[in-house]
Amino acid sequence: MRLFYIRFPIFQAVPGKLSWTLLAEIIRIDDELERNFYMAETVNENWSSRQLIQQKERGLFMQLALSKNKKQILALAQKGNTVEKPEDIIKSSYTLDFLNIPEIKYSENSLEDALIKNLEHFLLELGKGFAFVSRQYRLTVDNTNYYVDLVFYHIILKCYVVIDLKIGKVRHEDIGQMNLYLGYFAIDKNNAGDNPPIGIILAKEKDEVMVQYAMYGNNNNLFVSKYQMYLPDVEDLRKLLYKKINL
Repeated sequence: MRLFYIRFPIFQAVPGKLSWTLLAEIIRIDDELERNFYMAETVNENWSSRQLIQQKERGLFMQLALSKNKKQILALAQKGNTVEKPEDIIKSSYTLDFLNIPEIKYSENSLEDALIKNLEHFLLELGKGFAFVSRQYRLTVDNTNYYVDLVFYHIILKCYVVIDLKIGKVRHEDIGQMNLYLGYFAIDKNNAGDNPPIGIILAKEKDEVMVQYAMYGNNNNLFVSKYQMYLPDVEDLRKLLYKKINL
């Protein structure tokens, strides 16, 4: 109760929707930005205490914040993760620890199979608003068949989200291929009312400079993110975040 008073000296500042069980988890968070984020997001998403603990352990706030600038980070802490534009659903890194596959000797097919078998967990990692559509979606251009690894529809942004998986480092030709996929979905797949599709290349590694050059003048809805097979060290993420804020 003493800690509760220290965190919230003005009781009216506490959202009425939060139970004591949820507040007991939130007041344990020392950092004010993180605490405000998890409080807002718990209300926005109607999280249970189990979901709140899980997201804290996965470092959700830091993972989202590292993709944003200082102004966006402060807004994220105040309002939670509001989704209004493509950048709002993108993380710089995704954690796939729930797959329980070894770090070595896995293929793109086995990675895709594992994601489909653990689709509920993957949807949670992707974030709010994703609905699964298809895997290995075939599209034909100039009598050549291409296969998109994973296709989702985002019910908030009202657009298709195309995901291409890469078990190694992303290459410039991968970016060109994703741009082709986005053109196909925009021209041939979109229905009336759909917004331009979003493309995410999910790779084990990426060279920031190469990606910057390869995406010069390219589609603003195309993103390259990394994935890792283990939970990140939350303290390391926190240090990276505050280094970014204080630059």
